Amino acid sequence: MKYHAALFDLDGTLLDTIEDLRDSMNWALERQGCPPRTVEECKRFVGDGVENYARRALPAEHRDPDAIARCMADVRADYAARWRRKTRPYDGIPQLLDGLTRRGLKLAVLSNKPDDFTRLMVAELLGRWRFDEVRGARDDVPQKPDPAAALRIAEALAVPPARFLYVGDTNTDMRTANAAGMFAVGALWGFRDAPELTAHGAHVLVQRPPEILELL
Repeated sequence: MKYHAALFDLDGTLLDTIEDLRDSMNWALERQGCPPRTVEECKRFVGDGVENYARRALPAEHRDPDAIARCMADVRADYAARWRRKTRPYDGIPQLLDGLTRRGLKLAVLSNKPDDFTRLMVAELLGRWRFDEVRGARDDVPQKPDPAAALRIAEALAVPPARFLYVGDTNTDMRTANAAGMFAVGALWGFRDAPELTAHGAHVLVQRPPEILELL
C-alpha cells in the first residue's frame, strides 16, 4: 500500500465546529461593542490560531493589541463552555475512519487549535477510533503552515512523510502538507473552496470523506 498513515486537520475536516466557533466569537465581539459575524465570515477567519481569528473578526478600527488580547481571552473562556453544543463529526467521517482502520493505516490529528482543546475534542467526539498522535498548538512548535509539527508526527509514527495522506480544508493545510512532503488532500466539505485549495497545492480534491478510501 502506498500510504501508511493519514494526518487530519480537525476543524472543518473531521469536525464541523463552525457554529460553536461563530457563537463564541460573537459573544466576545458583543462585549467590545462590535457587530456580530456570520458563519461564512468565520469560515474565512479560522484556521490559523485564536489570535488570527480574533484579529480578522474584529473591525479594523478595533484591532489594537489590547482589543485583540481581550477578544482572544473572551473567545477562549466562552468556547471552553460552549465547544460541543453544536459540534459534530461531518457526515461520512465515521465511515472513512472505519475504512482506514480496517486497512491498517495509522491515524493522527494536527490542529492550530490550542492543544488542550484539540485533545479534548478528539477524545470526546472521536473516541471510537485510535489516533496514534493528536497535536494542537503548542508553545514549543511553530503553528501550521510550518511543517515542523507534521514532521514530528511522522517521526513519532515511524512513517516517512511521503507515505502520509494529509487531509485538510484550508490553504494552511495544503501548504503544510506540501512543506512536509505529504500527499495533500483537499476536503471540499469544510470551510474553504476548491480554488483556494488548488491554488495552494492540493494534489486531489474530495467531495465526501469516504472518497478518500479510493486513493488507497
